[in-house]
Amino acid sequence: MSTILLEEGDMFLSHDVVSLFTNTPIPETLEIIRRRLEKDRDLKNRTNLEVKDILELLTVIVTTTYFMFRDNIYQQKFGTATGSPVSPVLANLFMEWLEEQAIATAPITCRPKLWKRYVDDVMEIVKRGVQQELTDHLNATDTTGNIQFTYEEEQNGTLPFLDTLLVRKEDGTVKLLVYRKTTHTDQYLNFQSHHPLHQKLGVIRTLLDRCNAVVTEEQDKQLETQHVKRDLSRCGYPQWTFKKVEQQRSRPKQKGKSKKQEEKARAMVVIPYIKGVTEPLERVFRKHNVSTAVRPKTTLRSLLVHPKDKPDDLVKTDCVYKIPCKSCNEVYIGETGRTFGTRLDEHKKEADSIEVVKYTRSQKRQAQQVDKKSAITDHIARHNCIIDWEGAKVIDREDNRRTRWIKEAVWIRKTAPVMNRDEGAYKLSRIWDSVLTAKAPPTSATYSGEKQHSSQKL
Repeated sequence: MSTILLEEGDMFLSHDVVSLFTNTPIPETLEIIRRRLEKDRDLKNRTNLEVKDILELLTVIVTTTYFMFRDNIYQQKFGTATGSPVSPVLANLFMEWLEEQAIATAPITCRPKLWKRYVDDVMEIVKRGVQQELTDHLNATDTTGNIQFTYEEEQNGTLPFLDTLLVRKEDGTVKLLVYRKTTHTDQYLNFQSHHPLHQKLGVIRTLLDRCNAVVTEEQDKQLETQHVKRDLSRCGYPQWTFKKVEQQRSRPKQKGKSKKQEEKARAMVVIPYIKGVTEPLERVFRKHNVSTAVRPKTTLRSLLVHPKDKPDDLVKTDCVYKIPCKSCNEVYIGETGRTFGTRLDEHKKEADSIEVVKYTRSQKRQAQQVDKKSAITDHIARHNCIIDWEGAKVIDREDNRRTRWIKEAVWIRKTAPVMNRDEGAYKLSRIWDSVLTAKAPPTSATYSGEKQHSSQKL
């Protein structure tokens, strides 16, 4: 920005596209991609697909977007889907074409002296009084009429652009400051929150790095640093945290492999954050040259945000489920890759022939000596219990089969009492007993003695 000089009559101006993703014209964007692919001489070195194959795949992806709302299925007829990984690519490619056309065909009277764009946000330097003329020209560039721009003028020699504030100085040069909206509350991750220390230090590091990267003048950097420290102190951050971050940032980089290269060379494991448990685990993993990434077990997003209709348990797949007993307090824990409804029907079908039988004492002794197909039917035959099919529900979901087995073993271990005959498909180490909230259930796989049962006689 030090090389930019605003002359008399120049002004800052910014433009923003209204709802870019959902207004990106698909046929025109695909045609732009086709022309660029045909001009790409290096395409054959990167893929074996022909241009027509790539366009066919893209067409299927962007024209078959479906979503459900209040049990009704809808198809998106125009634009790209918000949240789709391909949407930013298509939208940005269209915006590249649009800005090339707009700048090349702009009248001399409103042609920008400077044009900087990030996705759908544009900052320009133009002559005063041409704001509306330039906006009309931009809105007419897209022949479909769907891409429309709004603009914002500089106020008192300043203009916000992304997270920066452009400031015009008296000599015509420009300096940059960190921009905060008027609604900004200066509230950050509280130091007392349930997060690992390195994430809290990361908040400090991020804000200070932004200060160094954005702010252009030394005096302003000092003021921004003081602002950051004051706000974070109000969020409970002690002084030693700032000193620790400053030491880390001033530490000279070691020669040889970079930190990213070293982390890539090591094994990586993702673990949930549990205060007092995760930190010792990280130290153990570090001794064995294993990097750890920590993620929160429960977030506000997972508790409050539910943008999609909640599917019924019976149609859920790749899940861990539980089926309680109506006569006692035992439950069955299982897993399935199919729909929960299909697996539940299989349990019911086998149990129906058992539940209708009124066992005598001799029949009960005989039934106890025979292993049925599942632990549920064993439970019914041996204890004359009734299963609470209405109370059956999905308790966890995981599409990775091995991980689902682990989750099943965890739920069996921490749920007591259970009617399972074993501890699931995965043999969970006893080292995790101290982490799980409930004691290990008294299953036949862990106890050799006779299990006490509290069911009522029918």
